[in-house]
Amino acid sequence: MSWFTRLSTRGRTLVVGGATSAVLLTAAVAIPIPYVAISPGVTYNVLGSVGDTQVITFTGDDVPAGADAARSGEGNLNMTTISISDGITLFESLGLWASGRFALAPREDYFPPDQTVEQVEAQNAQAFRDSQSAAEIAALRYLDYPNVVYVGDIAEGSPSSGVLQPQDKIVGLDGTPITDFASLQAALAGTTPGQTVTVTVHRDGQSVDEKVTLGSNPSVGTQGVLGIGAVQRPQAPFDITIALERIGGPSAGLMFALGIIDRLSDEDLTGGEFVAGTGTIDADGKVGPIGGILFKMIAAREAGATVFLVPADNCAEALTQVPEGLQLVKVGTLTDATAALDTLRAGGTPPGC
Repeated sequence: MSWFTRLSTRGRTLVVGGATSAVLLTAAVAIPIPYVAISPGVTYNVLGSVGDTQVITFTGDDVPAGADAARSGEGNLNMTTISISDGITLFESLGLWASGRFALAPREDYFPPDQTVEQVEAQNAQAFRDSQSAAEIAALRYLDYPNVVYVGDIAEGSPSSGVLQPQDKIVGLDGTPITDFASLQAALAGTTPGQTVTVTVHRDGQSVDEKVTLGSNPSVGTQGVLGIGAVQRPQAPFDITIALERIGGPSAGLMFALGIIDRLSDEDLTGGEFVAGTGTIDADGKVGPIGGILFKMIAAREAGATVFLVPADNCAEALTQVPEGLQLVKVGTLTDATAALDTLRAGGTPPGC
């Protein structure tokens, strides 16, 4: 007879219950749960430096005087982030939740089950780079820099396939200067399908002439077509670099665009105020919603911000928990944001959430 069978019923119950509790306790301490913890993340002033590296810099020809220099009495334009803690256990999650600074969310919302962590991080890094590009285009468009035409998508089998390349800058067609989309349309208006034209492009720092035999497209009439997705966007004679590492996602686009505008303008957009914000941005300056708005507001206020730019579609959520001393400003476009900052500098009250 074993020691267990010699125990009373109450004794056996205590042993089984204790063993079960030990297993459950071990699982709660050691086994990750399918949730992540979200909390306020880091915040950086896009007008300043991170370490010894200026966040936004300009290199090349005709950079406006003072674009890389800090102004006396200048305020802040801070981009904000959230922090995501993965691989947490049940005990850890309870402690984080009880602290009041964390929220729990299903892990699959941030790490889809069909993707590796490395794939998600790569996608976030690409989204961050795309947001920088969109911010640059939106800012230069806002500042009325001249447009140029680039080759976008080239469909397989189109007249330009294998001849032109995506990101070629189109500067001429049969000797006619191309300065914007309208001038490209005008140059093609007198052509016919089957006609061979010389397209002058800037590619990898060189001017290249390419011969393209035009195709047809009934939707545009009887003229010849290049068969490309032409993209018009503004261009500066200098390069813009945004230097922030280990930041993912597209939510800093608005603040990057404002930072570029501030640096290329004669006036400090902030008026000496500590302004923070968030929001995606597209090339046309439309501001889009983001996740984690409440935590970004907390991070901003703790860093010293008194004004927070909120994407219009995030306003309802933002109003549920506003940190004391933080003024919320509603923005739907880049122009909304600059107008709001103009109003603040003048001592007025911009539209709020």
